[in-house]
Amino acid sequence: MRWLTFTKRTAKEIILDPLTVAFGLGMPVALLLLLSAINSGIPEGYGPSNFKIENLTPGVNVFAMSFLTLMAGLLLSKDRGSSLLQRLLTTPLTAVDYIVGYMLPLIPIALMQGIICYVVAMILGLSFTANIFLAILISILPAIMFAALGLLLGTLLNEKQVGGICGALVTNLTAWLSGAWFSLDMVGGAFKTVGQILPFYHAVEMQKAVLHGSYSGIFTEGHIWVVLGYCVVLCVLAVVLFTSRMREK
Repeated sequence: MRWLTFTKRTAKEIILDPLTVAFGLGMPVALLLLLSAINSGIPEGYGPSNFKIENLTPGVNVFAMSFLTLMAGLLLSKDRGSSLLQRLLTTPLTAVDYIVGYMLPLIPIALMQGIICYVVAMILGLSFTANIFLAILISILPAIMFAALGLLLGTLLNEKQVGGICGALVTNLTAWLSGAWFSLDMVGGAFKTVGQILPFYHAVEMQKAVLHGSYSGIFTEGHIWVVLGYCVVLCVLAVVLFTSRMREK
């Protein structure tokens, strides 16, 4: 339980930056309102199916979670850039303790994003079912994936570099290659292939399947295995690279 104290410290750091948290929680609301307004102005039968509220909500929720990468990366890179982490490295904490301590406080933020996203979606016309609870719950997997990616980049890069990579590249990759706004089949070719190799598309499809009650679909289509695989690989890489950084100190 050595990681618990460090987790509390990380949570306090997050609370001290309420603007970033507010942006992460408010952004899916703004996107849902904007895209729903656009969809309402399109004649019935002409708009893309992804803009229907039941398909739009999972995509917006996954896209919102991509900002966890930025939050995680900045937390770690800021500590690396200060003398704080150097002092912490003299404690008995292991690399796993540090990674867990950075990651756990981000999970409640992801859950709050999901709750807010689906509450707003219901106000906009999404039918309430028990599947909503399961969709929010299963969103923990992509949340861990995004957080682990942020910690991996935060271990390798400085604060300025993390802001550029996580704030621009990762969010744009999630936006364009997740199928959140349009079906990958509309473009096809290499674009579709790359989208299906990366985990963002599978994170969206996994949540869609659960929301629509197609629980077996997340297994038979392999969505959950892809997301889970990326979670494991990114977490292991983050621990290994952080261990390497600790030895350098």
